[in-house]
Order: sequence, then structure tokens, then C-alpha cells
Amino acid sequence: MTVFEKVYEAVKLIPEGSVATYGQIAEAVGGRRLSRVVGYALHVNPQPGVIPCHRVVMRDGSISTAFAFGGANRQKALLEAEGVLFTDETHVDMEHFRVPFLPLIG
Repeated sequence: MTVFEKVYEAVKLIPEGSVATYGQIAEAVGGRRLSRVVGYALHVNPQPGVIPCHRVVMRDGSISTAFAFGGANRQKALLEAEGVLFTDETHVDMEHFRVPFLPLIG
């Protein structure tokens, strides 16, 4: 399995109504230093309706200004439609909506 495939499998594990950080995904696929690789993989997501890349945010809860599938407003709308709340216009309430753990993807 390639690193990109591992990223997609990890992202599929984020439950609806929750978010994970790029770092959490990176750790699940092999190491925290892979955060940028996670971003690259999500930018070329081959199945946007199946692989919920909108559920991945930065470590401070901020949404991506370069969300590849419609921009930051689209990412926010998708998250809000799942019940995710924000502390301001661009930051997810991480205390309540961040998944605490993702398993390792082998």
C-alpha cells in the first residue's frame, strides 16, 4: 500500500461529525513528519465523495484556505452540515470535535 493509499484509509476512519489533524493522519500512516505528504495526498483525493478530506484540519483547528474541492467556505459548510461547531469563522471547536485517536494504518 502506498503512503497516499494509507492516508486515504486513515481519513475514511474519521467519523462523521468529527475532525482529525494533518498530524494525526501522518502519525497513523507512519510518522508525524509526513504532515505535508498528507496535505499533498488530500489535494489530489481521487474520490472526494468517498474519502472525506474535509474532515482534516490544521492542528489549531483552522480549516484549509486551499481546500481543493471548493475552497474554505465549502469545507466549513461540509463540516457544519455534519454538526461540527466552530469557535470563530475559521476554527473548529477542537475540544469537542477532534477525534482522540486514529489507529495505525499498515
